[in-house]
Amino acid sequence: MKRTGHGGDALAKDLQRTVLITGASSGIGAALAREFAARGNHLVLVARRRDRLQTIADELKDYYGCRCIVAPADLSVPETPAAISDALTASGVEIDVLVNNAGYGIPGAFLSVDWERQAAMLQVMITAVAELTHRFLPAMVARGSGQILNVASVAGFMPGTAGHTLYGPIKAWMIPFTQAIAAEYGDQGIRATAVCPGFTRSEFHDVSGTRGLVADMPGYMWMNADQVAETAVDALERGDTVYVPGRFNRLLSWCARHAPRRILDRVADRQARRIQNAD
Repeated sequence: MKRTGHGGDALAKDLQRTVLITGASSGIGAALAREFAARGNHLVLVARRRDRLQTIADELKDYYGCRCIVAPADLSVPETPAAISDALTASGVEIDVLVNNAGYGIPGAFLSVDWERQAAMLQVMITAVAELTHRFLPAMVARGSGQILNVASVAGFMPGTAGHTLYGPIKAWMIPFTQAIAAEYGDQGIRATAVCPGFTRSEFHDVSGTRGLVADMPGYMWMNADQVAETAVDALERGDTVYVPGRFNRLLSWCARHAPRRILDRVADRQARRIQNAD
């Protein structure tokens, strides 16, 4: 029997929706692909690794009977968002839900990392997010319905730290960007949600070089990617503009917004020293 996922009564209603997910080849992105497929949606999967995307697409098509379009693409290339949009338009594919998930961290101090790598990170996690939204939002507004899910992070609530210099500020940008889209177009049928997960069991820490650092953290601080995906889509369907999954993460984000700044700076400095020592 095929899994119907949450919102089973809405399955038939949602069947014709198409969801575009960036960074869909692993981690939270792949989990979101499974969750949207389970809820009866068609998919457009975007990431650099064609083989991983194809494997996921084949599994989802076989299990859920959904349509999965594989769109291997490198979002660090400035022309990529336009190329994706143009190709889908030429194929007659309309995007009902845009999920901006692609992202990664770069370990090290700001000047220890060459600018080309940092510029690529900004392109993937800010410019591509804004451009994809700008390209797909007009058709949603014209139809009077559409959803945008931006995968931010609890790091977006935290003070800046030494090391991984751009990651927190990028995620901090994503939260008010999402709020602005919701405020500007909410009365035109658009829902926009920034989901802000904390530590999630995925490949992220291998890519960002922090696997050794986080390996000893207690289990209550962690969620798995499927849990994050399920609660993120639930939040999107409810119309939450900002959602933090997990009790520990909600406590952490509350403290980041309300604790005295001197305490936050002290904690951030201690965490930065741990990262530097791990490097």
